[in-house]
Amino acid sequence: MNSAQPRGVHLVGSINLPTTENVFEQIPALLPSRLHRIPDGETGNRHYFIRWQRQLFSSAPQVLAKYDGSGEVTGAQSALTDQQVSTALEKLPELHTQFDDFALESYALFKKNMADGHIASQTRFQVSLPGLVNVMALIAAPFQLRLEPLYEDALARSLKRIQDSITHSELAIQIDVAIEIALIEGAGPWPAYFDPIFSGVIERLSRFANRVANDVELGFHLCYGDTGHRHFVEPKDTRLLVELANALNKSVQRPIQWIHMPVPKGRKDLAYFTPLKELNWKIPELYLGVVHPHDEEGTRERIVTAQQVVQEFGVSSECGLGRTPPEEFGTIMGILKNVSAPVS
Repeated sequence: MNSAQPRGVHLVGSINLPTTENVFEQIPALLPSRLHRIPDGETGNRHYFIRWQRQLFSSAPQVLAKYDGSGEVTGAQSALTDQQVSTALEKLPELHTQFDDFALESYALFKKNMADGHIASQTRFQVSLPGLVNVMALIAAPFQLRLEPLYEDALARSLKRIQDSITHSELAIQIDVAIEIALIEGAGPWPAYFDPIFSGVIERLSRFANRVANDVELGFHLCYGDTGHRHFVEPKDTRLLVELANALNKSVQRPIQWIHMPVPKGRKDLAYFTPLKELNWKIPELYLGVVHPHDEEGTRERIVTAQQVVQEFGVSSECGLGRTPPEEFGTIMGILKNVSAPVS
């Protein structure tokens, strides 16, 4: 068993600090020599994953899914005719995701903070983009198949602008995979709009991942959800995460640099980690989300258990930190630093 500290820290995306400037100034000092890359923190109205993308559809609000008081999708929209769907879609302008706008604004701050010495010169700027299915979960069922290619084109335009504007040797793209896992697990109020689900998820993720230039780093954040700090279904173990990682490695026709996998706070048992033995490729950087606030002892226990199965990995929180109470920021940063070794 490897008893050495895991090497490196991965930040999933959102960070519970007020501004991007705060992120770039504070995080590298709190996690010295721990980071291969740093996100902008997805501050402001981006803190709650992709909910802010609802604004793209403001000119045709009827395309957005409506939920009842229990959080279930209402059935009223399912009765729309093809003509009603077409009429609603005609009201939408060409979609602009704004991921590129935020990325370029933050990249300027990234360069400034690197020049000021806050960010190490070898650190890459991380941009997180959602898998298509996540945004389609915002859309009412009659519109999903019609809107998906339109949104994919918009996301591809944003990615192209990001890659055209940011030095590739300084850029890393993360694809966030959350609602995809909910669909595969049969959880949540989002009905699948394609079949078969698993292969449809892999096809969509790999198709977009293949748009990322070979000299730009690429990684995947696999997620079981964080709504109200609860999973949409409790993972039995890491088996599905391993199956996704193996399938992505087979389907993505360019290098994958990192995979992030969540670890629930209550899972310190060997059974949770055992499927990691079935990874059929050497992930350059595997990050396990073993870090939970106010639980350094439990974090160390999760690390020791994981090391019985996989020898090399870095550490992370289970999900983004954008919705984490501000008073937990210090404990999370402290644990991330204390349980990890520098990357160089």
